[in-house]
Formats: sequence, C-alpha cells, structure tokens
Amino acid sequence: MQGTITLFRRSVDLIMRVLGIETSCDETGLAVFDSAHGLLAHALHSQVDLHAAYGGVVPELASRDHIRRLLPLIRKVLAEAGMAGGDLDGIAYTAGPGLIGALLTGVSLGRSLAYAWGIPAVAVHHMEAHLLAPMLETPAPAFPFLALLVSGGHTQLVLVHAFGEYEILGESLDDAAGEAFDKTAKLLGLGYPGGPALSALAERGTPGRFNFPRPMTDRPGLEFSFSGLKTSVVNLVRGEADDDQTRADVARAFVDAVVDTLVIKCRRAMEEYGATCLVAAGGVSANRQLRRALETMVSEEGGQVFYPRPEFCTDNGAMIAYAGCLHLQQGETEPLSFAAHPRWPLVQQ
Repeated sequence: MQGTITLFRRSVDLIMRVLGIETSCDETGLAVFDSAHGLLAHALHSQVDLHAAYGGVVPELASRDHIRRLLPLIRKVLAEAGMAGGDLDGIAYTAGPGLIGALLTGVSLGRSLAYAWGIPAVAVHHMEAHLLAPMLETPAPAFPFLALLVSGGHTQLVLVHAFGEYEILGESLDDAAGEAFDKTAKLLGLGYPGGPALSALAERGTPGRFNFPRPMTDRPGLEFSFSGLKTSVVNLVRGEADDDQTRADVARAFVDAVVDTLVIKCRRAMEEYGATCLVAAGGVSANRQLRRALETMVSEEGGQVFYPRPEFCTDNGAMIAYAGCLHLQQGETEPLSFAAHPRWPLVQQ
C-alpha cells in the first residue's frame, strides 16, 4: 500500500497546555503536555493482570476498566501538573485505531470534559502519535525522517516529510510483528503478554541452532509478512521444543528472524529514499535485540536512530497529548459530535 496525505492548516505558534487521553486497548494513559515547558505529568494503568487469566485482551473487560480508571487518573495528572481543568487549553483523545468499546470510553469522556470546561478537543490517530513519540525525547529527530512503526497491530515503514505529511512505503500483508511475537509466545507456552516474555527467553537461546526464513527479503519492495514465519515455528515446535533450552533456542531463532527482516527492510528504505534519520516506535521498538541491530545498521549507513523511552514505546497518554497539541496549535478542533474509528488508515487514499 502506498500513498501520501497532507493536512493543510493555518500556521500558528500558540503556547498550549493539553490533556492527552489514551484508551485504545488495554492501557489507560493520561498526560499533560505544555508546548512551552514539555511534559508536565503523565500516568499509566496497565490491564495486564486483568487479562492474564484469559491469555489475551477481553474487550468488554478492557472497556469497563478504562471507565473505572479514567477520572482518578485525570485528577492525578492535573494535580501533579498543578492545574485544574479550567487551566487547560485543550483535550486530545485517541479516536482510533483500536478496540471500539475501549476507544469510546476515552473519546466520549474527552469530548464531554472539553465541552464542560469550554475548551477545544481534538481526535488523535494512534499510530501518528506513536511515530511522533520520539519528539518527547532529547535530542529529538528532525523532519524529514523514516519511521518504523512496530506494534501488536501494525508494522509499517513511513516516510515522514513533516508533521501531517506521511507516505507509507510498506506494511505487513498479514500478521504484524508484535502479533507474531504474541502468537509465537503462546506456542511456546509463555504467559500474557507474550512479546516481552518471548524476548526474555530468546536472550537465553543458543544462536544458530535453528534458522527461520527472513520473509519477503529475497524480492524487491518494502512490504512485510510474518504469518509464514509463525508457521515455521509451529512446525518446529511440534517436533522438537520439548525442553526449556530448546524452547529458548526456538525463541532466539524467531527473534533473530524478525529483527533481521525489520533491519533489512529499514536499510533498503534508507538507501532507496536517501534517509539518514530513522525513528523506531511502537511496543516492539522497546525490544533490546531490535535496538542493537538497528543501531549497528544505521551507524553503517552513516545515519542516526531515535526511539521513545521504553515507557513511551507502548500505549501512553504523553504521545497523545503531544500529537494533540500540534493539531490544536494548527487550529484543528472536533465538533460536538464525536466518533471512534476501530479501523483508521494513517494515510487516506
């Protein structure tokens, strides 16, 4: 899939204090961002313990837990920022993509509070917020840059020309990298969430004992596919993964295959588009093996790689507050009506 979207806005430079609300899946994230002073406060509640007994996210339970957590966390971040609701200049909320029920908890509350406090509200695209998350760090990347978005639901290479100007160079045709991590972890009998557990197990694995394919690296293009890699793991696990060391070796071979695939595609994109700045964002970008490999590759290419801090790789309110602040500064606001978008392409055709 390829395409480009440019959001045309009036150019303004307003100092704004924005509350960010993130409820797209199983983490309730709140933050207050000040365009003059940076991040003032942030808080995150993870639902890992709630969903662990089911081996994955239960949408109805996720929605109900967001409802329980939102108002206490809003009070918490406002108190830490030394502010009241009326001191805010705007509210930003994740409108998609994500679980529809979970999204609606944040969308409806964010829009309602904005109405009650007499301030504007703005809907934020979850993946746009992820690719902008490294802007919260020092040093921050400068536009333009190449972004690798790797999460449970998305694997994309995006050329970021400027804020709001995104060109998708390639994406997964089936399973995202994070989804493949979780499914492979389940095959190996690891708990929920599977991705971090699989990465930890891989650290104890023997390099080279098993070898899995690097999908779609033997042909031109920047698309990804991880379903075949998962099938390779299934076939191997059925016959051999019957002891702890073998399971660790399988995990190591799987992680090496995913990391190599992502690095090969990133190198290809950097060379093809002349990019010297690479951003890696999304939950999988916290993976230590991936970070080491990307740093080596980017150094060889004479470039620089940027990440969010680990706590901002996964879903969080800080990235929503930051992205929302940029949109609000450009004069974007939402009407009193509101909507959530469980499927929402980053680039509209």
